Amino acid sequence: MLVLPSRLTHDEAPACMRMLQQGLKGQTDSTSTVVDATALAQFDSSALAVLLECRRESSALGRGFSVKGLSPRLRELAALYGIAGLLPAAP
Repeated sequence: MLVLPSRLTHDEAPACMRMLQQGLKGQTDSTSTVVDATALAQFDSSALAVLLECRRESSALGRGFSVKGLSPRLRELAALYGIAGLLPAAP
């Protein structure tokens, strides 16, 4: 499972994406990528961009993608942008 930090704004997005990319490469035996967003408390729309890029890279590796613990506020932002369906909740 990949874990998001407590703060993910424009300033933190590049470093967070690099961390997630390294995590994806390290998951050689996984058929699905789960990103844990439980700790995410401060964010802007950059958090959605990071999640979408992680989803794209996971898909390129032939893996499924889901998000655990996405806050209602971030889900609302995703719905506003019309991308909520691209960020399915992890079981």
